Amino acid sequence: MTRRSFRFPLGRGTLRAAGSASLARTPVRVGVVALAGATALSGCSFRGVDSIPLPGGPDLGPHPRTIKAEFGNVLDLVPQSVVKVNDVSVGKVDDIKLGGGQQGWHAVVTLKIRSDVRLPENAYARIGQTSLLGEKFVELDPPPVGEPARGQLSAGAVIPLSRTTRSTEIEEVLSAMSLLLNGGGLEQVTTITRELNAAMSGREATIRSVLGRIDTFVGTLDRNRSAITKALDSLDRLTTKLAAERKTIRTTIDTTGPAITVLKDNRADLTEMLVALDKLSRTTTSVVNRSRDDLLANLKTLDPLLRNLNKAGSNLPRNLEMLLSYPFPPTFGNVIRGDYGNIRLTLDLDFQSIAHNLLGGTDLEGLAGGQQMRSMLKVPNVTLPRTPLGILPQLPSTGGLPGLGGQTGQNGGNPGRTGQNGGKTGQTGKPKPKALQGPSDLHTLMTGGLS
Repeated sequence: MTRRSFRFPLGRGTLRAAGSASLARTPVRVGVVALAGATALSGCSFRGVDSIPLPGGPDLGPHPRTIKAEFGNVLDLVPQSVVKVNDVSVGKVDDIKLGGGQQGWHAVVTLKIRSDVRLPENAYARIGQTSLLGEKFVELDPPPVGEPARGQLSAGAVIPLSRTTRSTEIEEVLSAMSLLLNGGGLEQVTTITRELNAAMSGREATIRSVLGRIDTFVGTLDRNRSAITKALDSLDRLTTKLAAERKTIRTTIDTTGPAITVLKDNRADLTEMLVALDKLSRTTTSVVNRSRDDLLANLKTLDPLLRNLNKAGSNLPRNLEMLLSYPFPPTFGNVIRGDYGNIRLTLDLDFQSIAHNLLGGTDLEGLAGGQQMRSMLKVPNVTLPRTPLGILPQLPSTGGLPGLGGQTGQNGGNPGRTGQNGGKTGQTGKPKPKALQGPSDLHTLMTGGLS
């Protein structure tokens, strides 16, 4: 009895213990199988716990777009961080890798954003912080004002280093403040203030004047900023042209080498020439200084001549042209045309015009008016005949025509004959008129009896 009672309880207890262990191992096996199944379903893309999507993350949609951004420093940005546009979550950080190489190392951040997000191709990326001690996120922004947007940020696009920035870390701010408070210039502010007060004390008016001049100077620069900008642009164009002609400038400099060598070889002669030129200049200066009075007197003497030449103006060249054809005008060559001539003369005998033409531009120009010149001239003594009009003057009875001699018979070339009445007759025997008798009858007729 005792042996039975001992066996059966022991056997039942052993069975219970074995059943309990079997039931305890069943959940562990289920978990292991589930984990193995999840691993098998995910294949080889499992990258740790950070690759598991967090609950409550941004909705990427069925077909998210993948882009990359290059950062010089990603700080403590980690995968699964949020990507925002205008403070709205539109994606997440998928991966962070090291890129670059010999040209410079940098971080390459892979971003996944919604496919309905519209950003230009030249978008900017910035690493920001949600709060003072908050988590990091990536902010995507359109280009700043002044830079036109172009294209569209498509899948596979890369935002280069030139368009990525990061925010200032609180650690950097505290470090800079610590440097200022401990080893910086904060403790020297008192010394600086005291020295400034000592330097400016008693010089307030001068400092105020300097500040006013600086204000005027800055205002002048501001008013002429367009001219300054234009000058800088011109200088930029000049430097661009010089850069384009760099080869020509280099060739010119290389070519001037022999010329400089020649100058160096003839340095003694050049020095002697410069010394002689210095002596010549001194001598010339001495001569000019000594003859200054005479030179001034000669110039004053030339002044009336130059003034009269200036008054003559264009008349002098025209009058000089008359010297070649004097006393005829330069157009006299047009008079003779073949066997005939065409000419029209205008004879101006007005005394005032003659005096103006002869005396104009001289010291006697004042006499060209005519009144003073007429008073200086004397009218010749002219006696006009008193014979009435239509009657020839009485001629002497002796002598014939002037130059022909008297017609007195044999003494002349054609001797006349004497008629019965004692008067002279021609070959016809008729007597001559009394008006044609005498030695100077034609001269008296031509002169009109002037004496």
